[in-house]
Amino acid sequence: MTTSLTLTRPDDWHLHLRDGAALAAVVPASARQFARALVMPNLKPPVATTALALAYRRRIVAALPAGVEFEPLMSLYLTDNLPPDEIRRAKAAGVVAVKLYPAGATTNSDAGVTDLRKTYPTLEAMQREGVLLLVHGEVTDPAIDVFDREKVFIDTQLVPLRHDFPALKIVVEHVTTREAAQYVAEAGSHTAATITAHHLLYNRNALFAGGIRPHWYCLPILKREEHRLALVKAATSGSDRFFLGTDSAPHAAHLKEHASGCAGCYTAPAALEMYAEAFEAAGALDKLEAFASVHGPKFYGLPRNRATITLQKTPWTLPESLPLGDARIKPLRGGETLAWKLVA
Repeated sequence: MTTSLTLTRPDDWHLHLRDGAALAAVVPASARQFARALVMPNLKPPVATTALALAYRRRIVAALPAGVEFEPLMSLYLTDNLPPDEIRRAKAAGVVAVKLYPAGATTNSDAGVTDLRKTYPTLEAMQREGVLLLVHGEVTDPAIDVFDREKVFIDTQLVPLRHDFPALKIVVEHVTTREAAQYVAEAGSHTAATITAHHLLYNRNALFAGGIRPHWYCLPILKREEHRLALVKAATSGSDRFFLGTDSAPHAAHLKEHASGCAGCYTAPAALEMYAEAFEAAGALDKLEAFASVHGPKFYGLPRNRATITLQKTPWTLPESLPLGDARIKPLRGGETLAWKLVA
C-alpha cells in the first residue's frame, strides 16, 4: 500500500481568487499547493483588458505570503465587444488565455457572450496570436434541463466553433459529462479539458445527502454516477488531453447558505488531497503526476515545474470554516477527516 507520494509540483489550470479581502484570504491556500494557477477573470467589473489583467496580477502577487513562490497566469474575459487588437496587447503582456462565459451561465457572467458569431474577429486574432480559449461549456436556454446544458453546448456551440477555428487551442473547463469527456478525447490535439476534484469524487446525490447541501452546489452541476465514472476514466487514462483544474470558487458561507445560494465549491485548502483520494479509489495513483503536473504545461507550451511536493497517507481534519475577510468560508469537506495530507 502506498503511504507517501512525491510529485512534480502541480499547477491549477482553473482558479478563482476574487478580489480585495477575499483575495488576501484565499491566495495562500492555492500558493501552498500549486506553483502556477490560471486565474479566472470574472470579477466585477470583468477583467476585459490587458491593463486590468496586469493590475489584478499585481494585487495577487501582493497578497502572497513572504517567501512563497507562486505564479498567477492571467486571462481576459470574452465579451461581445472585446476588440481583436486587445489580443495582440494581451499576448505581448504575457496573458495566456481568454475565457468564454455564455451570458448568465454562472457567477459574474452577466457581461458574457450573447452570440458566438459576434466574437469571431477576436477568436481569429486569438488563433493567430496563439492565445488559448477557455470555455465554460453550458448553454443558458431556460428550456434546456440544467443537467443537459453541457451536452447541448458541445453539440450546438463547441462542434461548430472547433470546425471554424481548427488551429485555436481550446480548453473545455470543468467537464462534467460522459459526452464531454468523449468529445475531448476525440477532438484532436488542439482541444483539452480540465476536471475538478469534486466532479471526480461526487455525483449529484451529494447535493441532497441528509438535506440540501449548498457547499456541494457548483456550475456545471454535479451529474449522475455514470458521468462521474466517465470523468474518472478520462482523468486516469493517461491521455494528455485531460489535466487538473480545481475551479476552486470561494464564496462567503452566508451567501452559499442562502435562499438563492451562490454556485461554486471552495476546494483550494485540500485540493491535492482530494485528487489523490479520487485517483487512489480508481487504483491509479501512478497516473496522478501526469494529470496534475505534466499535461497542463504541455498543452499550454510551458515548462514543467522543477520543485516537488509530497503527500502522505495520514488522517487529518480539514477545518470546518476559515476566515474570508469579515466573513467566514466553508471549504468543501470542511470538518471531515481526509486520508491524504500535503506535508512538503
